[in-house]
Amino acid sequence: MHNKPGEILEINGPIVKVRLPGARNGGQVRIGRLGVTGEIIALQADTALVQAYEGTEGIRPGEPVEDLGYPLSVELGPGLLQGIFDGIQRPLTEIARLSGDTIPRGLSLKALDRERSWHFSPNPDLVPGNRLEAGAVLGSVAETAAIRHRILLPPDRSGELMDLVAEGDYSLERPIGRLRDEQGRVHKLYLYHRWPVRRPRPFRRRSHGIKPLITGQRILDCFFPLLKGGKAAVPGPFGAGKTMVQQQIARWANADIVIYVGCGERGNELVDVLESFPKLQDPHSGRGMMERTLLVANTSNMPVVAREASIYVGMTMAEYFRDQGLDVVMLADSTSRWAEALREVAGRLGQMPVEEGYPAYLGSRLAAVYERAGRVETLAGLEGSVTLIGAVSPPGGDFSEPVTSHTKQIIQTFWALSKDLADARHYPAIDWVDSFSEHVGVAAHWWSAEVDPAWQERREQALALLARDAELSRIVNLVGPEALSSAQRWELEGAALIKEAVLQQSALDEIDAYCSPRKQFLLLQLVMELFDQGRELIRLGAPVQELAEHPLLARVRRAKSSWSSSELEPLQAFIDDVRQGFIALKANYRQGGRQPDQQNLREDAHEQP
Repeated sequence: MHNKPGEILEINGPIVKVRLPGARNGGQVRIGRLGVTGEIIALQADTALVQAYEGTEGIRPGEPVEDLGYPLSVELGPGLLQGIFDGIQRPLTEIARLSGDTIPRGLSLKALDRERSWHFSPNPDLVPGNRLEAGAVLGSVAETAAIRHRILLPPDRSGELMDLVAEGDYSLERPIGRLRDEQGRVHKLYLYHRWPVRRPRPFRRRSHGIKPLITGQRILDCFFPLLKGGKAAVPGPFGAGKTMVQQQIARWANADIVIYVGCGERGNELVDVLESFPKLQDPHSGRGMMERTLLVANTSNMPVVAREASIYVGMTMAEYFRDQGLDVVMLADSTSRWAEALREVAGRLGQMPVEEGYPAYLGSRLAAVYERAGRVETLAGLEGSVTLIGAVSPPGGDFSEPVTSHTKQIIQTFWALSKDLADARHYPAIDWVDSFSEHVGVAAHWWSAEVDPAWQERREQALALLARDAELSRIVNLVGPEALSSAQRWELEGAALIKEAVLQQSALDEIDAYCSPRKQFLLLQLVMELFDQGRELIRLGAPVQELAEHPLLARVRRAKSSWSSSELEPLQAFIDDVRQGFIALKANYRQGGRQPDQQNLREDAHEQP
């Protein structure tokens, strides 16, 4: 750590001009007698511009500035999981213990617990004299019952291993080995290392995604899939359910690690996340959800530039777990608040505003963050991925505003939320018209191999029927349902069945909160087959109104909540019974071309399980 003297020259909100000889751009500093944390963002001779990550109220020109000698960095090692950090990786639980509900300015705490010991198991393949490349696996620590934490050689270190400790318990400050680099310098190795947040962690090569991220939400997995290592956006106006969608993904996604970054969101929403997550049970392991989760909390009343840092802090930690060969999901809620921080800082710096006051570099900054996601071969030869899902909060739900439009050009999966659907109590309120996924072709290989080869065809049929429903609904609104033929009215019924029996999914329903891929396909197959059978019955002369009121349709609508993902055999039996019931109806029409007795229809339905 370097102590370089400096002083404050001028203060403009979170932007502080300081005299700091020998400083480097991007370096981390402490400002004033309070020791407020800041980062150098511009240099001119001995004068530096610093953005402060805490409030600057009460600080005066002439107060000292200290250069810490390193850029804004995070500590990476055992103890991250189950942690709750602020936007610059200070542990909020420890702050709460020391100072209560408020964060004192200038408080400097280590992100990782220095007192705790970890049981380290060295890599048995390593012996003194081995040549170690950057990112090599030194050993492992059982961080939680769910995650084995690999201890990595920092990505900027390589050389000859001089020694490595035996298996045992070690604290973070105790060296576990020594390395001699190419210049002959000796470096001590620890269970943790630091890494600059704005510098992407290196990897060998980027790979294409091959497996979908299974979230258990039918409209996401079945209709608009996202691959592991992909990039997705969840845009929507206030009250459309962005946070709920992200929390459902965080809870149910088949990822090894979940990182939730609350970036400038309302305090009550983040409090709900911070209080509920530690109480949740991981559906995959049966243990506590926090054993594979860490949270970064930065509420809207915290200093604005800390929002900007929080995204980078979360992404750097995500890349660290990716480098251990794990699949990571990072949820950023929301990137709009992050962009607002860029806008405010740019305004104070006097930079030229462009679209709606945002700086000209908004698009490139967004792209740089999203491009850090991906599936890669790590420096250690492992396969890992970071899947980034960013919420976007366009004012008034206007998807043409700059943050949403730039994001749309970058991401591969777009889950557009609709206020109209949310107001109609249709959850998740994801609009199947505006949403899209570029991963369908790759996901189809997985669905065909693991679930059913008919998935892609059935998905396309369902989306085509929903698009047809939008067209016919406009006609009904103009001239009324009488203008439609029986076949067209059945199309409206079929689309309504898809919405109610497949797309709607309650996060509060114990049975339906999570839906396995196999159950998702069975429900979709059931609805589409029922629609096909009904269309044939209408061609045979069946009245559309009587088909729409058939009691079996009500049973189909309730099927998603009647059988869980582990009860697929009775669900399949129900589907077979529905199929046989409609085959019998068609047989009646073919025999006499007559309408079957409505009482018999109801008796047939009553006999179904």
